[in-house]
Amino acid sequence: MKVATFNVNSIRRRLDTVVHWLTRHQPDILCLQETKVQDKDFPVETLAAAGYHARFRGMKGYNGVAVLSRTPPEQVTFGLGSSSNADTDRFMRVVIHGITIINTYVPQGSSIRSPRYQYKLDWFARLREYFATHYSPHECIVWCGDMNVAPTPLDVYSPHTHLNHVCFHEAVREAYRRTVQWGFEDVFRRLHPNRQEYTFWDYRQPCAVRAHRGWRLDHILATRPLAIHCTASEVDLAPRLGSLPSDHTIVWAMFSW
Repeated sequence: MKVATFNVNSIRRRLDTVVHWLTRHQPDILCLQETKVQDKDFPVETLAAAGYHARFRGMKGYNGVAVLSRTPPEQVTFGLGSSSNADTDRFMRVVIHGITIINTYVPQGSSIRSPRYQYKLDWFARLREYFATHYSPHECIVWCGDMNVAPTPLDVYSPHTHLNHVCFHEAVREAYRRTVQWGFEDVFRRLHPNRQEYTFWDYRQPCAVRAHRGWRLDHILATRPLAIHCTASEVDLAPRLGSLPSDHTIVWAMFSW
């Protein structure tokens, strides 16, 4: 089973990139974040022509999550259980072949003095509670998406200059760590404990990719019953180097059992 995740930063602007990647790499599942499109405008037919079923929830110009899969999901739900629309277009769960896939677009947080940052910290706490309420670490679960957290100094360029950044501040790293400790393993780090690779590069920094000035914000995690069967996980730089790129790129993992 090949699972991938991509903050696409507008599915309509990046549709050619997505279809090309699907055609070339044939993942079983591709989770998307920041689709930035109303449900009625989601490019279902184009993706179906590429061989993928699409389940999605979004809004015009902001947020949005989707799961593309080669076989239709057995179950699909959106949100963390509250009435907030920010949950339903940031969190979705699908079950495919009996395996639960959680796709999240975690709030960015604005600045550490902003109420949005506290909302981000609370969001991780709610997410951990969701896992604890509905699942066991002994089940087969994949959690992936744009987490908006660089977990360690290895995951961000020049870490000492970003200590007060909302994606690297001590409090958000701890909130993320507590959620992961519920029962997940970062499969990229499991296979590459010392590799410094990034998944996000700021548009505002010229030549950021080539200068290796990035962040590893996009992650694929799995509970141990799946993590031990992860045989490969890589960051694919090609979509970020192509025309009209997202500011993120694609991360994938292969599970074989």
